[in-house]
Amino acid sequence: MAAEQMDMLKEEIGDGVIETSSFRGDETALIKRSDWKRAARILKERCGMDMFIDLCAADYPDRDERFEVVLHLRSTNKDKRFRLKARCASRDPSIESLSDIYSGANWFEREAYDLFGIEFKGHPNMKRILCHHEFEGHPLRKDYPKERRGTIPTPQTLMDEMESGETRETRETRRE
Repeated sequence: MAAEQMDMLKEEIGDGVIETSSFRGDETALIKRSDWKRAARILKERCGMDMFIDLCAADYPDRDERFEVVLHLRSTNKDKRFRLKARCASRDPSIESLSDIYSGANWFEREAYDLFGIEFKGHPNMKRILCHHEFEGHPLRKDYPKERRGTIPTPQTLMDEMESGETRETRETRRE
């Protein structure tokens, strides 16, 4: 069971683990935001949670700590899953980036930033990924006005992130 991973996490982080639950063999731990990165590293390096599955966010506007960041992991050797959660308040919607631990977290963190406004400290490229760069607000927040409409500016390419070592000018010169 993934309970051994939960026990190890509790042993390492102690009172940084706020609450835990288990459903059908899948473990969930809600931890303090200050222990977020440390917990992810422990789960990967000591508990065998070697596969990044997903990172997402949720908005609970009635809570003091309004935003919840959720990480889903899997152990390919033990065939177990683990969910790690942390909360942050609307006055400081930020948490440490996990992109140096799980490289797959990179674009998922950018998505959470773009849609919820949660900043991932230490992220190598914290900018919008789905909405255009001039978009105002964060559309998945519960207080975002559903009637709000914006203008679509000139499209901005993401090719600079897809191709390494090649600039836009080099591509345009090559096309001519």
